[in-house]
Amino acid sequence: MLEIVNEVRLTIRPDNDHPFLQGPFRSNPREYTADTASLKVIGEIPRDLHGMFVRNHHNQIHEPLGTYHPFDGDGMLHAMRFEDGRAEYRNRFVRTTGFYAEQAAGRSLWPGLLSPDRGARRGWGAMGAMKDNAGTDVKCHAGRLLASMSQGSEPWRLDPHTLETLGPDPSWARKVPDGVASHYKVDNFTGEMMFFNYPEHPPYMNYGVIDRDNRLVHYVPIELPGARWPHDLGITEHYTVLHDLPLYFDPEGLRQGQHRLVFNRDQPARFGILPRRGDNASVRWFEARPCYILHITNCYEAGDEVVMDGCIMPDYKTVPVGQTANVYERIRANLDKHNNPTRMYRWRFNLATGRTSEQPIDDEITEFPVCSNDYVGRPYRYSYNVLYKKGDWLFSGLKRYDMQSGATARYEYGEGRYGSEPQVARAVGARAEDDGYVISMVADMGADTSEIMILRADDIAAGPVARILLPERMGIGTHACWVEGDRLHGENRQPVLN
Repeated sequence: MLEIVNEVRLTIRPDNDHPFLQGPFRSNPREYTADTASLKVIGEIPRDLHGMFVRNHHNQIHEPLGTYHPFDGDGMLHAMRFEDGRAEYRNRFVRTTGFYAEQAAGRSLWPGLLSPDRGARRGWGAMGAMKDNAGTDVKCHAGRLLASMSQGSEPWRLDPHTLETLGPDPSWARKVPDGVASHYKVDNFTGEMMFFNYPEHPPYMNYGVIDRDNRLVHYVPIELPGARWPHDLGITEHYTVLHDLPLYFDPEGLRQGQHRLVFNRDQPARFGILPRRGDNASVRWFEARPCYILHITNCYEAGDEVVMDGCIMPDYKTVPVGQTANVYERIRANLDKHNNPTRMYRWRFNLATGRTSEQPIDDEITEFPVCSNDYVGRPYRYSYNVLYKKGDWLFSGLKRYDMQSGATARYEYGEGRYGSEPQVARAVGARAEDDGYVISMVADMGADTSEIMILRADDIAAGPVARILLPERMGIGTHACWVEGDRLHGENRQPVLN
């Protein structure tokens, strides 16, 4: 079975030469449903792989309003569901309010990250000017997918089986007027989901907990000194770790309606640790070296300490992006992690002494670190990170870290082949943390194809055990999630750690 179920009309001008609207980032107008009877499979899909891999990506439909940024496009989810050696694929737009409005108008109605001053309608994101595109993150919780944009949006729910957009979560969306920022975390043991947002008005951050039955059971203000630009949060068995980092919009510029990111090198990074259902009064703030952090691998408790592993950006440098002839190269330069190196790093926050200790883990530039869902918030051993192509915002391979022994392994996709954030899928009946698979969505520019790639988690260097070619080459995306087969219908599982 291979069916094109819908096709939108792209209105991007043929002479638009923006590099993030063509090549690896070319938009996809078609939505498919297909299965492995109609898709080419190279290798053999493991029979002990049960669940669903989902990847989000920004898929621009209309000629942009203002300067386009690759985080501006409409969300499109790609899902591959596995069971008993077979797989089924779907891709669907996240049909947000903004998606429907622009489909009706036949053109862009909202500007993006780089042109917020051109906004004439109510918008979303921390700046309050962007279309709610739901194109950044995706997770599954309480039997529904949840998609959002990075700076904060409505919590868009989708059916995990059909990818039908069900709308903002009917149980609690209205109770969080500042929305949900990307990088909410789900605890597979309790079924709870922790989230945050960071509006440009006091208290500048809010923190919440959704229980396993999809009820908003905790939502509190977190007071920050001013508007901030955090990106991630961490959870442990008993705590949540919030970020207050020295990269944020210049306060004087904000008062004038301008958004100029400034890295304040003389200001320490702060990390707020609070009990999972704590409030502003219970936050304990720990200071560390000035830095910015996009993504963490994991946090966990070790005696009196909370340990946080992730990719540190110790000296953020911005290239001003204005209405100039080389604006495209400036966007590319800001996204190139070889200009703003990100490397694996560890922070330790001692709850008894109030002190922070920190240490580098690796010198190589990596990002988008992930571990198995079953170990999120608990002591873990393996992190799987992406490798970058120098000079571009493209993922050239994977690197595995053994956080106990220090050993590493790698797999590179090959010339002209680029992946997305990996996901760890433990095998049915897994006997170890890495007893299972690492999955990524890979685009091959030379062959003009895309595929879902499956590698053994304990031996990524051996290369893929299976590759499933998709109906066409899909645009490059970033964040993904893995949904265990027994979580597709709700938070009703009891993970077993080995």
